[in-house]
Amino acid sequence: MNSEFAVELLKTMIFQALAIATPFLVTAMVIGLAVSLFQAVTSIHEQTLTFVPKALGIVGLLILLLPWMVRTLVEFTTAVIEKMPQMVQ
Repeated sequence: MNSEFAVELLKTMIFQALAIATPFLVTAMVIGLAVSLFQAVTSIHEQTLTFVPKALGIVGLLILLLPWMVRTLVEFTTAVIEKMPQMVQ
């Protein structure tokens, strides 16, 4: 395996990880911002009020995006397996 191939493989792996994690991070950030704004406006500072909406949002998004995530990971794994003969050279 030459260095260009290794760098390209690592770049692709990092991109795949970012592509899969980004929707969850953005969802948690938006929900957290909305809950913080709600808490600032109403002066309600309950700890469960910050956790429960984020957890429900992430679980809902996971259910919604699970087919896309599995398809993306299977395609990436297939591409890596197909490139294995090139890794040996």
